[in-house]
Amino acid sequence: PSIIGRDLAATVTCERRYTWTAGTGDWAPKLTMPEPGAAQAARKTWRVVAYDFGVKQNILRRLVDVGCEVTVVPASTPAKDVLALNPQGLFLSNGPGDPEGVPYAMDALRELIGRLPIFGICLGHQLLGLALGFSTYKLKFGHHGANHPVIDLRTRKVEITSQNHNFAVRFPIGAPAQGQDMPIVDTPFGRVQLTHTSLNDGSVEGMMCLDRPVFSVQYHPEASPGPHDSAYLFEQFVALMETHYA
Repeated sequence: PSIIGRDLAATVTCERRYTWTAGTGDWAPKLTMPEPGAAQAARKTWRVVAYDFGVKQNILRRLVDVGCEVTVVPASTPAKDVLALNPQGLFLSNGPGDPEGVPYAMDALRELIGRLPIFGICLGHQLLGLALGFSTYKLKFGHHGANHPVIDLRTRKVEITSQNHNFAVRFPIGAPAQGQDMPIVDTPFGRVQLTHTSLNDGSVEGMMCLDRPVFSVQYHPEASPGPHDSAYLFEQFVALMETHYA
């Protein structure tokens, strides 16, 4: 059967809220390596709610690694229940299928955008795009594998990324050629800027709100399995919370 319009997130999300406390331990490369002999200051922790649309455990481990106290909630959790947990940040996970099949998540996100810092990946990125007023579409050829090249339009650096999706966000204007300015689009939530595109097919791979503490990427920065080029995004999420609550 076709996956268009189907709610597959409901088939893989958790049944009830839970707390996640495990980090990656010693088996994964650390995002920031301490200087030899340097005294380590006590790290601030951040209360983060993670929507489970099909979340991978290594994503939760990476959030713990950067100082997040993670509470995972089912995909159908209303915005008011998220806010009742008094989070300082919101994470939108990966998941299967068509984002348009998960309208309840879009409704919740529309209430949450602007209330707290948000970081979305994969399906979470697509749901965020819909909540901001963009559309999504099914790719002719889905992105699957651990070697997809993505360019960061802000730095001109290329990241090799792990991807597993069949749908993408449609930015209202065409992706820029290399060297041109990044498109900025007005939405009901302020300006949104295209930040990353695929070097294979030009599709949208990342975006950020310029007037709200919100950003997202289409790929998997937790790299399990896959390259670690994009692991810095978890630290970027923490930096966003630090700036927002400064």
